[in-house]
Amino acid sequence: MTQNETAGTVLELRDVTFRRDGTHILDGIDLAVRAGEHWALLGPNGAGKSTVLGFCGALAFPTSGTVDVLGSRLGRVELQELRRHIGHVNPRHPVRSPLTVMEVVLTGITGTLEPPMRWQAEPADERRARDLIHSVGLDDRLGARWPTLSQGERGRALVARALISAPRLLLLDEPTTGLDVAAREQLLETIDSLAHTAPELASVLVTHHLEELPETTTHALLIAHGRTVASGDIDDVITTDTVTRAFEHRIRVEKAEGRWSARAVRERPIAAVAQGEGR
Repeated sequence: MTQNETAGTVLELRDVTFRRDGTHILDGIDLAVRAGEHWALLGPNGAGKSTVLGFCGALAFPTSGTVDVLGSRLGRVELQELRRHIGHVNPRHPVRSPLTVMEVVLTGITGTLEPPMRWQAEPADERRARDLIHSVGLDDRLGARWPTLSQGERGRALVARALISAPRLLLLDEPTTGLDVAAREQLLETIDSLAHTAPELASVLVTHHLEELPETTTHALLIAHGRTVASGDIDDVITTDTVTRAFEHRIRVEKAEGRWSARAVRERPIAAVAQGEGR
């Protein structure tokens, strides 16, 4: 067991920079995620969120700085083995065959898009798959084929797929993309339930919409132009001031019943201001 694991740190980025073709994508990013914490990674398009998530998932290496995932430092560990302990929910998951929900969930064990040839799931794996499918509310869709599923049903199936290998770190890459309001809320309820069903699981969720943050989000990293704007407890990071600075637009942030919202602050027309001053 490494020092990071002993301290409960699941993921740590230290002074991470990343350059591509001579262009700085990230500059001096720090992030430390402990067991049971649920982080949001926020920022405008092009801020570098996907790049950070690639480091979290052991899919890319920084230009400089260090990345420790599950107690192992990138560059000094066998990546394929490490990735087996990381769950990944990507709504763009490219299922090309008409697999059933059960089959898709079971591919989370093998880490493949299709069930491997001559591979047979163990009875215990099938029981766990059924339990997870039940937990995400898809009991009646167990045998449904992927092309027949709604986008919301696919999202919940992918959460079950990510959890079947009992990961210690769960990464969610804009999981509510393409969902209508009802499907979004169902998926967020599923994500919120993980705080109770898997209390030691750590997660990082990427989005640029505050309305898509689960209620159980505990921390946030807000970035813009590849640099940190704010990092720490969610209520300290997601404020009108920090979000306005990150998105370079006056935005009012509000929180009600555990959920966030954001609206642009409209400037009063000059004529209206003048009329007000004349009264």
